[in-house]
Amino acid sequence: MDLITDLINQLNGIVWGPVMLTLILGTGFFLMVGLKLMPVQKLGYGFRMLWQGRDGKGEGDISPFNALMTSLSATIGTGNIAGVATAIFMGGPGALFWMWCTALVGMATKYAEALLAVHFREKDEKGNHVGGPMFYIRNGLGTKWAWLGASFAIFGALAGFGIGNTVQANSVADALNSKLGISHLASGITIAILTALVLIGGIRRIATVAGKLVPFMAISYVLAGLVVLTLKSAELPDAISLIFTHAFTPTAATGGFAGAAVWAAIRFGVARGIFSNEAGLGSAPIAHAAARTDSPVRQGTVAMLGTFIDTIIVCSITGLVIIVSGAWTSGENGASLTSMAFESALPGVGGYIVTFGIAIFAFTTLLGWSFYGEKCVEYLFGIRSIMPFRILWIIAIPVGATAQLDFIWLLADTLNALMALPNLIALLLLSPVVFKLTKDYFSVRN
Repeated sequence: MDLITDLINQLNGIVWGPVMLTLILGTGFFLMVGLKLMPVQKLGYGFRMLWQGRDGKGEGDISPFNALMTSLSATIGTGNIAGVATAIFMGGPGALFWMWCTALVGMATKYAEALLAVHFREKDEKGNHVGGPMFYIRNGLGTKWAWLGASFAIFGALAGFGIGNTVQANSVADALNSKLGISHLASGITIAILTALVLIGGIRRIATVAGKLVPFMAISYVLAGLVVLTLKSAELPDAISLIFTHAFTPTAATGGFAGAAVWAAIRFGVARGIFSNEAGLGSAPIAHAAARTDSPVRQGTVAMLGTFIDTIIVCSITGLVIIVSGAWTSGENGASLTSMAFESALPGVGGYIVTFGIAIFAFTTLLGWSFYGEKCVEYLFGIRSIMPFRILWIIAIPVGATAQLDFIWLLADTLNALMALPNLIALLLLSPVVFKLTKDYFSVRN
């Protein structure tokens, strides 16, 4: 087992090394330039399309709004609470700046993913709309590239059981055990039952639940963070100064913080940013392919909001709270660091906000990733594989809630990077389609 762990550690260092981070950022930058900064310029338009898309028109199974909520259910999770804290712990305050950079170019990536997913989607045997990287690879690049789509589906299905299932269940169980004393097994069984009740209804039920839970919890968490920032408003200018200063200069050791080089700020800021918003991984377009819409471009403008909301809003709140509270120098890491930051400003309440935030965010991530994994398996083995997959998904939840997951974290993190490779290749090769559809769409609306 030690040998396998060492090998995967080495592979992880390669797939999340400078080449991969450059490829992800480079693809986003290339798409942003090719789109002539459209994702930034049309941000307001995207929010209007989101508001108008509460019902949607055209073919599809769920509203554009619920498609975004399903996507956000999978992206707003432990990465927004524990991932941001880890980035700051390892890279210093400057890591938050590089998370922002990742999000800005990631908006272009997410836009392109959703546009292609809708443009090249199909209907399965039950008449449901299916799409995502495996479909736009096969239908956009031709059958000779089908192996690349199958590779994505394999990596996606396997990664889902790690980052989208067992890791999330374990995060909920840990949070509830440490704060409320609930056993890991009891948490695991409860989550499994709740998940089973949702999965019975398929994408429509998942989207409905996500459409209610995600806005409620995200808004609640952001409001709590804004209360902290208001209480600590005197420290806010210094915190912002630290973020921009240490994005380009090393962070000296102070208190329990060990210090960090500029490369660490870049590496952990970019890696945790990608982990949180998933731009480039190819997961979100699987949800957007089910949207009820008559325009791939319109759904793309809705999809790009996911990266903006996840990183520019939610992750920024977490990062700023950690920095203004001074907790970043404590030596704590992960969710414990975020909990300490909120608790220091809101004694007796802050810790519970983080606990319930983790629990609900992780639960919705588990639901969102169940749909992603299901569609990957369906692509590989057909529609009959859906029910066995759902059963395995539910069984894995209590296992994850009670297990030691260091190896699973490592394996899932590696598989996430391997998912990104086929998707990024397809985005670059299909970029002319993205640029043409976008130009044609906005040329008649300007």
